[in-house]
Amino acid sequence: MAEHCAKEPRQAWITTFAGMAVNLCLGILYAWSMWSKSLTGGKAGEAMTGLNEGWTYLTNAQAATPLSLCMITFALLMIPGGRIQDKISPKFGATLGGLFLAAGCIVAGLMKSYTGLILGFGILGGMGMGIGYAAPTPAALKWFGPHRRGLIAGLVVGGYGGAALYISPLAKYLIDSFGISKSFIYLGIFFATVVVIAGQLLKTPNEVYPDGSYVPPAPKCARTAKVAAAATRHDWSAREMLRTWQFYALAFMFILTTQSGMLIIANAAKLLVTAGAGQYAWLLVAYGGLVNALGRVGTGFYSDKIGRANTYTINCMISACCLLLVPYALKTQNIPLLFIVVGNAYWQYGGGLSLMPLFTGDFYGAKNLGVNYGLVFIGWGLGSFMAKLGGVIQDKTGSLDYAFYISAGLLVVGSLLAQVVKRPTWAEEKTAG
Repeated sequence: MAEHCAKEPRQAWITTFAGMAVNLCLGILYAWSMWSKSLTGGKAGEAMTGLNEGWTYLTNAQAATPLSLCMITFALLMIPGGRIQDKISPKFGATLGGLFLAAGCIVAGLMKSYTGLILGFGILGGMGMGIGYAAPTPAALKWFGPHRRGLIAGLVVGGYGGAALYISPLAKYLIDSFGISKSFIYLGIFFATVVVIAGQLLKTPNEVYPDGSYVPPAPKCARTAKVAAAATRHDWSAREMLRTWQFYALAFMFILTTQSGMLIIANAAKLLVTAGAGQYAWLLVAYGGLVNALGRVGTGFYSDKIGRANTYTINCMISACCLLLVPYALKTQNIPLLFIVVGNAYWQYGGGLSLMPLFTGDFYGAKNLGVNYGLVFIGWGLGSFMAKLGGVIQDKTGSLDYAFYISAGLLVVGSLLAQVVKRPTWAEEKTAG
C-alpha cells in the first residue's frame, strides 16, 4: 500500500496557481454588467451611433438573456469538460476551453447583434468557460487531502472571481475607447493566449506518478483531521452518485447559492446608476470581483476548520439579511451601505463556488471529481434564472426590489437544507457499522 507523502510536491502548487491563472481569464462572465450597461443605455430598438454604430439598444430582459444562456451552457459543458479532465488531461481541457471562449468573443463582436451575443457570448463563450473551468479545480484538488482542499479550491476558483478586478475596468476602457465590438474581440484574443499558455502547466498526480503511488499528505492537527475524517473513503462513479439523493440536494443547494450572486452580477453596474453614482459603476463591479475572490479563498479556508455545512449556512443567512437591505440602500442613495450589502452577496456567491466542489469531493471522492462535480455544477447553470427573472421584474415594476426579496428567501431555504444533507454511506461502510 502506498504511504502518505510528507508534503505536497512542487507540481501540486504549480497546478494550483496555473489553474488560478486560467480562471482569471475565464472570469470574463463577471464583466457582463459593463456590456449590459452599454447595451441598455438607450431606448430599446434604437440604433447606436459613433463607436457602436451597427448595434441597437436592448431591453433589460434581453440584456440578461446572453448571460443566462452562457451560464446554462457553461454548466452543461462542465460534464464533458470534467470527463476530458479525468480521462484525457486538464491541459487539453483548458486549451480547448480557451479557444472556444476566444471564438465566442470574436463572433459576438463581429455580428453586432442580439443574435451574435446569444451565439457568441451565450453559446460559444459558455462552452469555452465550461470546458476550461472543469480542468483546473479537480486537477489541483487531487494533489491534496480533504483537510487542505478548502484552501486549494478557494485559491483556484478565486482566480475566476478575481477576474472582475481587472476585467471590469479593462472592459470599460475598451468599450469607451474602441466600442462594444472591439472590446469583445480584443479580450477574446488576449484570453485565448493566456489560457493556452497556463493550461500547459496543469497536471494530475496520475500524470506525474503513473504507477498510482502518490498519496496526499495526512492532516497534522485535530481540527483539520476531523474534516478529513468526515470525507468518504470510496471513489464513487458518476452512475453511483446519481443513485443517491444527496447528489440532487447538492445540485439544488448550488442553485440557491448561485441565484443571489447572479442577480447582483447581472445588475452591479446599474445599481450605482440607480443610487445616483453611475459614473462609478465600474468601481462597484471591480470591488465585487475583489470580494468574490476573497470570499472563495476565505470560505474555503474556514470550511476546513468548521465544516462545509456550517460554513454554507453562515454565508447564506448573512447574505439573506444583506439582500433585504439593498432596496433601502438604493432608495436612500446610501453608497457605503450599498457597497457593504452588495459585497456580502459577492462573498456568499464566491464562497458557494468553493464549497460545492468540496462537498462533492467529501461526499463522492477525488478520483472522479471532474465529471462528478460537472454534474453537480448543473445547479450553478440553473441558478442563472434569477438574472433573467430580475430583468423581467425590473421591466414590469421599474425596480429590482421584489427580486432581492425573493432571492433572500431562497438563501434561507438553502441554509436549512445544508443542515439536513449528510454524505452518503458506501455499502461497505454500512456493513462495517
